Amino acid sequence: MTSLIHVRDLSFSYTGGAPHDVFAGVSFNVGHGDVFCLLGPNGTGKSTLLKCVSNVLHGWRGDIRLDGRDIFRMKPAEVAREIGYVPQNQTSAFPFQVRDVVVMGRAPHLAVFSSPSVHDREIARAAMESTGILPLAGRPCTTLSGGEWQLVLIARALAQEPRIMILDEPTSHLDLGNQVRILRVVKSLADAGMGIIMATHFPDHAFIAATEAAIMNRGGLSKKGPPEAVITDENMREAYGVDVKVLHVGEGVDRKACFPSL
Repeated sequence: MTSLIHVRDLSFSYTGGAPHDVFAGVSFNVGHGDVFCLLGPNGTGKSTLLKCVSNVLHGWRGDIRLDGRDIFRMKPAEVAREIGYVPQNQTSAFPFQVRDVVVMGRAPHLAVFSSPSVHDREIARAAMESTGILPLAGRPCTTLSGGEWQLVLIARALAQEPRIMILDEPTSHLDLGNQVRILRVVKSLADAGMGIIMATHFPDHAFIAATEAAIMNRGGLSKKGPPEAVITDENMREAYGVDVKVLHVGEGVDRKACFPSL
């Protein structure tokens, strides 16, 4: 089966190439229903990688293909119809209503100077419903909590009707309840056949939701594979510089979890 997104030997530098690459030689595939979870310390280039893969950031070197098409040769609107990108720490200075923020996701499907149609608003409504924020539709976005706003950004990306969703630390700064709500949305999207690429600082999230995990460190992906093979005591110690025990959790929770040793 052809991958939804195929990344090969991807490299990027802010200062003109090697030897100053933020990362180099990054390769991975994401198919229908896959959740690719990107782990790694702060400052290793996770956000930069996601911006390159979504073609938000230009100047990368390598090969990125969307369902076999060279992303470099695609127009921005074409990419936006395939990839929904949810950045971290994005805010709004204007009190747009939530429904209006979400309908902005229809922009890649609209002609220049045209307005959203009834059909576009129906798609935006469905995106709000699928993320559980329909009751917030009339609220000014500046009055929302961090978790509510993150779900709005995901709904806006869903309104693009993409086949791939890229999420940059979607649970950052959220309480436990909102983390769970975000992960439920991620799993439901994958179950519906969407390909997901998600950066996170919580290794446990890979055990909960990912089909494949990778650790970004030392200018590339130092480890990549099934979460159980990637998230180990040794790999966590090497990546983060702290002792971590990865243990199996019982009592109705049939998975592994990370426990730092203090």
